[in-house]
Amino acid sequence: MSTMGVHKRLTEMQKRFAEFIVFGGPEGPVSQMEAAKLAGYSHNRARQEGSELMNPRLSPLVAKFVGELKEERLKKFEVSYEKHIAELDRIKNLALKKGSFSSAVNAETNRGKAAGLYIDRKIIKHGKLEELTEEQLEAKMKQILTDYEPLLNAKVVEGESIEAPKVSESSSHKPKESLSDPQKSKSHPHPDRKKQKA
Repeated sequence: MSTMGVHKRLTEMQKRFAEFIVFGGPEGPVSQMEAAKLAGYSHNRARQEGSELMNPRLSPLVAKFVGELKEERLKKFEVSYEKHIAELDRIKNLALKKGSFSSAVNAETNRGKAAGLYIDRKIIKHGKLEELTEEQLEAKMKQILTDYEPLLNAKVVEGESIEAPKVSESSSHKPKESLSDPQKSKSHPHPDRKKQKA
């Protein structure tokens, strides 16, 4: 850096240094010393120059320019929902053109996940299933089915959960009466209300 004081504007070497710091060199990211060498600074003083150029007290214009370049890079590569979905669609279309159906399906699945169409379900197991006997496994499976029967038989209609009628061979397919229906609840007075009046 010049010993005559702080520059009023960036030199070409300072601009190149800042660009190498932010965007890297031909082989990828570079250190301050490598950026100074690539920008044209003396190889003997590259470590010192790199340090001074990144010091905001000694080189405020360079530090500011590095910050601006980093912001610009972040905006350019910013991930937004719209960009993400569009990019996955582009990848899917390229995969289809190349006949790579597996890649196309993966891209489309990822688009669906990003849009919230899929729910990842994880099961945490305690203990080892391999150590259980066949009878113990069957008992465990029956217990799980019993415990989760209300969930397994539930239907979701317009955001409300309704218990699905159980289907049996002798079923007449009549829907069960609901106590939540105001008309039907009048004909079935609540037993606690009688006790309160008496």
